[in-house]
Amino acid sequence: MKKMLMLVVLSLLVIMMTACGAKPAAEAPAPAPEATPEATAPAPETPKTGGNLVVYSPNSEGLMNATVPLFEEKYGIKVEVIQAGTGELIKRLSSEKDAPYADVMFGGSFSQFYSNAELFQDYISPNDGNVIEAYQNTTGYTTSYVLDGSCLIVNKTLLGDIEVKGYKDLLNPELKGKIASADPANSSSAFAQLTNILLANGGYDNDGAWAYVKDLYTNIDGKVMGSSSKVYKSVADGEMVVGLTYEDPSAGLVRDGADVAIVYPEEGTVYLPATAAIVSNCENLENAKLFIDFIISEEIQNIYGTTLTNRPVIEGAEVGTYLTPISDIHVITEDIPYVNENKSSIVEKYIDIFTSIGSN
Repeated sequence: MKKMLMLVVLSLLVIMMTACGAKPAAEAPAPAPEATPEATAPAPETPKTGGNLVVYSPNSEGLMNATVPLFEEKYGIKVEVIQAGTGELIKRLSSEKDAPYADVMFGGSFSQFYSNAELFQDYISPNDGNVIEAYQNTTGYTTSYVLDGSCLIVNKTLLGDIEVKGYKDLLNPELKGKIASADPANSSSAFAQLTNILLANGGYDNDGAWAYVKDLYTNIDGKVMGSSSKVYKSVADGEMVVGLTYEDPSAGLVRDGADVAIVYPEEGTVYLPATAAIVSNCENLENAKLFIDFIISEEIQNIYGTTLTNRPVIEGAEVGTYLTPISDIHVITEDIPYVNENKSSIVEKYIDIFTSIGSN
């Protein structure tokens, strides 16, 4: 029995000594990860800044609907929009200048901002460098976001074989009494057309340019309409053959299939910018800066160009097929400060000419 017990103990000792002296098995190395293409990190989401923004605007519902909801969604900012005519909003800003309610004025002609510089504060967007050079922010406070050019609209059926490539063709006797125009003394688009005509024919003070104005309005034969909208509508409705108008509504008619075509005068087309600016001493300055950046971002400019009839202001923005590429148009540049400062004398000279035609 004792021998048996001793054998068991010895066996256990051998087993223990063997276990203690044995080297542990090396762990198998982990397999190397398979080579995979470098993953592209997802773009970070735009941070939601929150807060509020008050925007005064004379813009159309279409342009506002293409802008404000996207801005609100992107930044989480609640936007209050107050819409009225540009003149009315400028007056309101002036009356509120000691305690402004608005943060941004979104819309209106450059000349109206230029004439009321004290109402706005300096800000140049980092996106301004993408804007077509002629329309970049050179004042320190004005941001151009869409362009609208003077043009001619023709009824294709009524025009027939009559050639209309530019202003000179409007003196054709076959078009007498068939050309629609608004009154440059009362319509901003008609005044822009008048200064375009002058510039394209030699200059604002050029005698030959003013002689052309007299010949043109002689051929218009007193058919001056009460509003700018009547001009392009009369052509689309087949009442007039040609209209002196502007691109935005004309492009809308082309897009919608009307029997019309846009003619960009071969003598040159002036594009004027719609303007935005931050209101001086506004309450929501950082949100106002974001809004200015947004309206000249590639994202929103492509939306303007492909879904609206407003021409984008940044280089290379997409445009719909109903808009002729600006590279195919002979663009001439208006001297906006000169025109703004001399508007009264230009209008008076036009009135004198128009009155003299009527008395003949």
